[in-house]
Amino acid sequence: MSGIPFMKLAFLCARLAVPLAALVCVLSTSAQTATPALVATLPEVVVTATRVSQPLTDLVADVTIVDRTQIERSGATGLGDVLARLPGVEMARNGGLGGVTSVYLRGAETRFTAVFIDGVRVDSQGTGGASWDVIPLSQVDRIEVLRGPAGAVYGSDAMGGVIQVFTRKGEGPPSPYVGLGLGTYGTTKAEAGVSGSQGAWDYALSLVRQESKGFNSMQSRNPDDDGYTSESLAARVGLELNAAHRLELSLLSSQLNAQYDGQFGAINVDDRTTKKLQTSALNWRAQWSADYSSTLSLTSAQDRYETLPSPDLTVTNSRGYLWQSEYRKLGQLFTWAFERREDALMNSETAPRDTSHFQNALALGYGWVADRHSVQLNLRHDVDSVFGPQTTGALGYGYALKPNWRVKASVGTAFRAPTLYQRFSPYGAADLLPETSRNLDFGLNYADGPRAFGLTLYQNDVSNLIQYEGNKGTCPANDPLDPFGGCYANTAKARYQGMTLTGRYLIANVTLSGSLDLQDPRDSVTGKLLARRAQQHGKLAAETRVRSWAVGAELQASALRYNDAGNATELPGYALLGLRAESQVAKNWTLLVRLDNATDAKYELARGYASAGRSLYAGLTWAR
Repeated sequence: MSGIPFMKLAFLCARLAVPLAALVCVLSTSAQTATPALVATLPEVVVTATRVSQPLTDLVADVTIVDRTQIERSGATGLGDVLARLPGVEMARNGGLGGVTSVYLRGAETRFTAVFIDGVRVDSQGTGGASWDVIPLSQVDRIEVLRGPAGAVYGSDAMGGVIQVFTRKGEGPPSPYVGLGLGTYGTTKAEAGVSGSQGAWDYALSLVRQESKGFNSMQSRNPDDDGYTSESLAARVGLELNAAHRLELSLLSSQLNAQYDGQFGAINVDDRTTKKLQTSALNWRAQWSADYSSTLSLTSAQDRYETLPSPDLTVTNSRGYLWQSEYRKLGQLFTWAFERREDALMNSETAPRDTSHFQNALALGYGWVADRHSVQLNLRHDVDSVFGPQTTGALGYGYALKPNWRVKASVGTAFRAPTLYQRFSPYGAADLLPETSRNLDFGLNYADGPRAFGLTLYQNDVSNLIQYEGNKGTCPANDPLDPFGGCYANTAKARYQGMTLTGRYLIANVTLSGSLDLQDPRDSVTGKLLARRAQQHGKLAAETRVRSWAVGAELQASALRYNDAGNATELPGYALLGLRAESQVAKNWTLLVRLDNATDAKYELARGYASAGRSLYAGLTWAR
């Protein structure tokens, strides 16, 4: 890894280290009588790692959990902003919140992350990967991030990892809430909802509207502000048929209307993009005996993308059918699942071809936890209606060296099926092979109450990487008007390797936490670094209580990146400082104030696109 980017990152961190350290000292002095942050005594339960509920302490996989409190205090406005604060995660975005967003897990392509909302897989068969900018952060109650390939559990897409978001779930007496917020750039936010349970029923309903006038994200084109409007609705209803059987229905609908500066030939155009995401799931959970249980899931998702006045419309419809069984005995967990996934694409460039496919799969899993040992085995066989069979597997082992020290290692394979656009558009090739990967992981963790430390080493090699090859006369002449244009082809390889360090420490009632990623995401054919990914990036946060206020500061820094595959255009490194304060100002009333990019840093996540400057936001919430 180059030392120059790291020195730039260190310099950027140093510039903000003094004000951050001073803030920590003030917080420490002011909080001598404050109550320290509570430390959970029970292990958190994770679903994403193996698709069944397991204690976090039993997992071999590298998983991070983000709850609703952390989301609200993060100061983030979009899901990508929250994820970018986590270890091993980077984000790139074209301008403001409504801009096209990419999320890189350990440097892997954004399409290499499988994304789920309440168990519903969301994906675009046009661009590949989830539409991050239309997933409403305000509706998210919990996030689970699994780093490392999980193809042996989830099938296609999970080459870099899995991110699953969960909406609110009802429990206890009726709990209504209302929230209002105002911020820089004419930002307004209004939300309301209710959740609870009564008898055999539980329910949760929430509505959110967010609007902003935005800022001029691309000065080289239209000199106007690029604003957005976001509206979303989420609902979950559960019914306990009896002690052994439960039905649950979940729904999400989100739409985003955002301005962006387009270009038609040499003419600058004030374009507008409208995106809509809808998901639904019906689940039946059955406990047939003390040892055996099963889950039947029927899911549906639609991802709709349209631009105006420049006409472009892409719609992806996905359906999923899953029957999964679990058998637990003497510290052992056996799982087997049958799954079917169906995808269809509607796009003017693919018509009138049959742009649909399906995958049928059988997945097997075995887990064992006893004394100091943890073992996880997974094997999955997928059959795609276009390219045929694909088998993936994973093996993981963990060992407790001492009560507070644990070492773990894993190896796994994964794949990503070509999108329907890559196969059937005028630039596609129907004979594309799936992208495949082999991954090695090693981890060392220490945990003792509020003190924790983690080290992860990884290497993920990807073959048959699909790239767009421009001006290739050998491309299939799918478009008779452009027989010598470019096309998609399996022409590249990539290696994502690196190290992630994490830590947490409590000092003078101030909780310090942070992470540092040293990585080398590189094209194995050209030797160039992959676009928009830094070799070094890190985060540092401090939080405490000052009387009735929960206060915190966070520093996020990234070293130099390149905007293009040829490494010809640099994106300079940057450092962002965020401050926040939250307090219950009256019975049932909570006030949150945050200052993002406090130093008004000028930086770009994509070449030519500005990012938000210093921004102030205040939100008031009533909740019973």
